[in-house]
Amino acid sequence: MDKELNQQQFCQSCGMPLNEEVLGTNTDGSKNQDYCIYCYKDGKFLQDCTMDEMIEHCAQFVDEVNKQLPKPMTKDEYKQMMQGYFPLLKRWKK
Repeated sequence: MDKELNQQQFCQSCGMPLNEEVLGTNTDGSKNQDYCIYCYKDGKFLQDCTMDEMIEHCAQFVDEVNKQLPKPMTKDEYKQMMQGYFPLLKRWKK
């Protein structure tokens, strides 16, 4: 379990980097290795939304994301990046 988290894992709904503290939970209360606590709790997604709605929601956190980046992105650049990345995530794959 922890072995998987050593290679950087990302929430398969919002793309947030995952670590033990932010893992979502399954219906039995165990940690879910695919989703964060902000997207997934007790075996259910917390937001019933489309991928585009999730991108809009995540775009408001661009300032937080920029703290981790050598070159800051604008909100539009961040949205554009997510539009390329989100279709690869488990929740949004067709």
